[in-house]
Amino acid sequence: MAVDTNAKGGEARPKSVRSLVPARMDRLPWTRFHWMVVFGLGVSWILDGLEIQIIASNGFQQSLGMDSQQVGLAGTIYLVGQVVGALVFGRLSDKFGRKKLFIITLAIYLVGSAAAGFSPNMEFLFAMRFVAGLGIGGEYAAINSAIDELIPSHYRGRVDIAINGTYWGGAALGSVANLFFLNPDNFAENIGWRLAFFIGPILGLVMIYMRRHIPESPRWLMTHGREHEAEKTVDDIEARVEKESGKKLDPVPDDQAIEVQALDRIPFRKIASVLIRDYPNRTVVGLTMMITQSFLYNAIFFTYALALQNFYGIANDAVQYFFFPFAIGNLLGPLVLGHLFDTIGRRKMILATYGLSGIILTVSGFLFQADVLTATTQTIFWCVAFFFASAGASSAYLTVSELFPLEMRSQVISYFFSIGQIVGSVAPLLFATLIGEGQDRGPITIGYIGAGLLMVAGGVVAFVFGVNAERKPLEAITNPLSAVDSGKLKVEGERTTRERAKRT
Repeated sequence: MAVDTNAKGGEARPKSVRSLVPARMDRLPWTRFHWMVVFGLGVSWILDGLEIQIIASNGFQQSLGMDSQQVGLAGTIYLVGQVVGALVFGRLSDKFGRKKLFIITLAIYLVGSAAAGFSPNMEFLFAMRFVAGLGIGGEYAAINSAIDELIPSHYRGRVDIAINGTYWGGAALGSVANLFFLNPDNFAENIGWRLAFFIGPILGLVMIYMRRHIPESPRWLMTHGREHEAEKTVDDIEARVEKESGKKLDPVPDDQAIEVQALDRIPFRKIASVLIRDYPNRTVVGLTMMITQSFLYNAIFFTYALALQNFYGIANDAVQYFFFPFAIGNLLGPLVLGHLFDTIGRRKMILATYGLSGIILTVSGFLFQADVLTATTQTIFWCVAFFFASAGASSAYLTVSELFPLEMRSQVISYFFSIGQIVGSVAPLLFATLIGEGQDRGPITIGYIGAGLLMVAGGVVAFVFGVNAERKPLEAITNPLSAVDSGKLKVEGERTTRERAKRT
């Protein structure tokens, strides 16, 4: 790292550099390069949806001699692995780079999921579910950071939201796989579920090959004293974009440069200071969005089958058919609505998606209590509500990724993701208890209405305290910690501690 040895008192300090890397990345037109980033990194959420659905099928229960509680424990262990993986690999992604980690985390998932298919007993299955969860949890932190730093600001919102929404494509794929592999006419009971565990690793092997060709984030390189590598990486990307688009890129004016001073390590106390003192409103927004969407999804997703069975008399083997439209509604929401987060704006669309999903779920709760719904109409209400909720939930990851400095982006995602998962993990047990044996609609009606109102509240908080981040460079939303003038916030919404001190 270059240093300035003329510092006061003779103490060496890192030498600052002026960089056009962010501006050069954000002015790129959309080309095949960006599609490669989308497909190479976006598979993570497909794999997560696939894994959850395969676990939910319970196909391994009889083969491994597990009771219902042990089956539930397998799912819990997977979620715990996600939390641990997010926290560990989120920290490492900020320290060692996005590319190293999104290769490592996918490899860890491949090993854990494939090995689960060879499970000789319950204990081995538990261990491999934890390993697979580690990998997927690490993906959430590293991948969201890499996507936001590689995709031009004009497209960042729709791309991030669409990719996060593909979780439901994976869930639908898992449901189809269950119908095929768990059918006794196709495979023996001890074989089908094992084969299902290999679907994710097969997809993952293809993705590892694609990820080898995805570059390190030039923004990460820039803020870690590797400006020459950052410039070379952007040179290569620009050459590829010019070749694919057939157009010469215009030079970027020097007044769009950012001056940075490399930081090797961000201590936890600095992260806490940024979250609590510098950006308290943004922290409240991120936590509120993560917690409310996690609670809603875990509450409905893990108990919709119980509700259909206990209140509408749907047979267990028929529940999968009601899941398809539910999953498709969740998948279409981010794909259809994602571009509006870049055009209408973040705050307005978060309020609309969170609010509409909450209102529709609340209305369905009253109709459910009045006993005027059938299994089909109940599913339709869920489909419409989660069409909006899925786009809103996907925007929670986008929001957390955008609102905090680049140097701690992966860690912040991991913290908020973990808190959301921990709070949301209460919802399945709570709603299952409210459903009971299906004798009384009152308790679960209160649950549906309460979850709906929580989503509305989440949208209101984001609208009031959020930031208009649409189509803005990441560095214009929040200055990097390594920026030489890091106390100057470029957007409205919240003054930093340094600015508040100047005013007082």
